[in-house]
Amino acid sequence: MKKVIVSVINDLVTDQRVDKVCNTLVRLGFEVLLIGRKKKDSPDLNERPYHMHRMGLIFSKGPIFYAEYNIRLFIYLFRHKSDLLVSNDLDTLLPNFLIHRFRKTPIVYDSHELFTETPEVIHRKFVKGVWEGIERRILPKLEHVFTVSRSIADVFNEKYHIAAKVVRNVPPKRKFIKTKSRSDLNLPEDRKILVLQGSGINIQRGAEELIGAMKFLSGYLLLIIGGGDVISELKIKVTTLNLEDKIRFIPKQSIEELYQYTMNADLGLTLDKDTNLNYLYSLPNKLFDYIHAGIPVLASRLVEVTKIVENYQIGDTIESHDPNHIAAKIQEMMSDPRKIIEWRENCKFASEQLCWENEEKIIQEVYQLYA
Repeated sequence: MKKVIVSVINDLVTDQRVDKVCNTLVRLGFEVLLIGRKKKDSPDLNERPYHMHRMGLIFSKGPIFYAEYNIRLFIYLFRHKSDLLVSNDLDTLLPNFLIHRFRKTPIVYDSHELFTETPEVIHRKFVKGVWEGIERRILPKLEHVFTVSRSIADVFNEKYHIAAKVVRNVPPKRKFIKTKSRSDLNLPEDRKILVLQGSGINIQRGAEELIGAMKFLSGYLLLIIGGGDVISELKIKVTTLNLEDKIRFIPKQSIEELYQYTMNADLGLTLDKDTNLNYLYSLPNKLFDYIHAGIPVLASRLVEVTKIVENYQIGDTIESHDPNHIAAKIQEMMSDPRKIIEWRENCKFASEQLCWENEEKIIQEVYQLYA
């Protein structure tokens, strides 16, 4: 049995894309080892049909953290031979590429975002230069590159003259059943429920403006589910505006439990801003989670997101991030029962097409070459 080592820099718990890829590799007959890191607050991993290893690191952020992880990952890959390497995102690419060159082990690169254009990198000249240097020197030498949207693939193709393949991060056809009622989840029956979810609720994701919009809405409850860099600031904002009765924070959930909340909601929100190319060209996981949960979507007008919303007619988009405008758009959508029914029905159709069973055919063509 061929062995593949898959590496990513997160703690493996909520990364649905990497889990889906690993399961696809298992079905293709590979022995899979997934490597990540263990944080102080990392929950236990659920049982999966592949092996997992999480490294405990001394540092948790900043350049020293990335340096430590890359050095530790290189040492681990050097000590553990494999028949195939899969690098997820730019922050794992260098050690994988070095082992690929040293051992002649085939490598596949899966870029989940336009890393050098993220808000955490784009305004830090030296940091951006380091990551761009790694990307510029390695990507043109890779035979197999995947990414999550056509727009990002076009950027790679234009900059590095590579034929990056698009594999969208869509859920599998799991057909979740609503097993919990609003009462079971301690949610009100007499209010419209809005949901903003994700493991990366960070800066410039529109969460601050959404909280501001709740000032102008009555009869609504906003659920902010997951984690991110700005959660603590958002909680302070909610308290400052006296919106505790309108906004509820819920920590990270298992995918099964998350869907129970989402399926009980009336509207899913994805409001990332177009302040950087990474967000402008992104396809957030939560968009597809809302679709598979069967709830309408209110989204910002990002290139790839707008295509999905308009092509499948599953909701509406905002024209600006002004809190008054967001509140008015929510009220407009929720006041049209016939459109709500239409959007929900269209979500059912969209979920049949936007599923992992269709997307994985693209990666299977590549991985079968090494099975």
